[in-house]
Amino acid sequence: MASHRKPRPNPLAAVTARATTRTAVTLATAAAASVTVFAHPGHADPRPTAAGVKSQVDQLYQQAEAATQDYDGAVAETAALQRQATELQQQAARTQATMTTLQTRLGAVAAAQYRGGGVDPLIQLLTSAHPDDFLQRAGSLSRLSSSEQELLTQYGSQQRTLDQQQSAATGRLTELQATQQRISDARAQVQAKLAAARQLLGTLSQAQQAALQQAGGSTDPAAQTAAAPAPSGRAAAAVAFARAQLGKPYVWGAVGPDAFDCSGLIQAAWSAAGVSLPRTTYDQINAGQRIPVSQLQPGDLVFYYSGVSHVGIYVGNHQIIHAPHPGASVEYAPVDEMPISGTVRPA
Repeated sequence: MASHRKPRPNPLAAVTARATTRTAVTLATAAAASVTVFAHPGHADPRPTAAGVKSQVDQLYQQAEAATQDYDGAVAETAALQRQATELQQQAARTQATMTTLQTRLGAVAAAQYRGGGVDPLIQLLTSAHPDDFLQRAGSLSRLSSSEQELLTQYGSQQRTLDQQQSAATGRLTELQATQQRISDARAQVQAKLAAARQLLGTLSQAQQAALQQAGGSTDPAAQTAAAPAPSGRAAAAVAFARAQLGKPYVWGAVGPDAFDCSGLIQAAWSAAGVSLPRTTYDQINAGQRIPVSQLQPGDLVFYYSGVSHVGIYVGNHQIIHAPHPGASVEYAPVDEMPISGTVRPA
């Protein structure tokens, strides 16, 4: 009797069938893609619009200015740390000179002790590695007179002072090194943002670039008609200084006299009025009395963006003078041209 069992499926045949199916699907997809490509030949991206480029460039300039403020702060901190380290090193040098004098006097004491057969403890004391050990052991030498004990105490105290001064100087120098690295990092960030902005601007035609420049602020004194008087002589002096800088270029990190960044212009303007302001926008916003925008008077400072990365000086008539960004000059601008984050009256 013939067998009616079903034949076992061939695994190899199943695999082959699946592979054949996948290959067919792949070829069909590729063919469809080819038809699509040839039906819609590739073309270059459309030329960027001036408005789109301006928006991106403005963002890059804002980011560059935030990095500029970090740079400015690090530079100012570096100067302060360098002064502190130098002062500590000078103090340590003076302390060392005092110790040398005391050591000479102690040498005479040691010579006298040697003649009396008691030099060994004193020599050990003078070569003690740690100032705390020195002071603790100084009182144990019973053979010394009170004046000689006082001399040892002075020497030990100076040793401790020298140790502290040298440690502090080393700490300042370590901070200085870290701050210098911050300067380098901030500089690299600024340069990268500005390079990206230049590359974007390069995608525009010359006519579009010219139109963007004309859309900026003004250096024309006519922009300052019907301005309110400054509330004080100092404020008037600060405003007058700012007006005298109109047309000078923005350069990041610059504090004048030929170029400024935004906070450098503000610091210089109020310095001309006899008021010392910090270097960065981050600190300048805390260097005076906070006021509402509605109470702005000439000389007041107007800070912009959530990160407080930009500042201008209010000059009346709803206008500020500010150093806007690289490629531009110190100019007038509407007070509300940028999002305001705070307003301050320095004096």
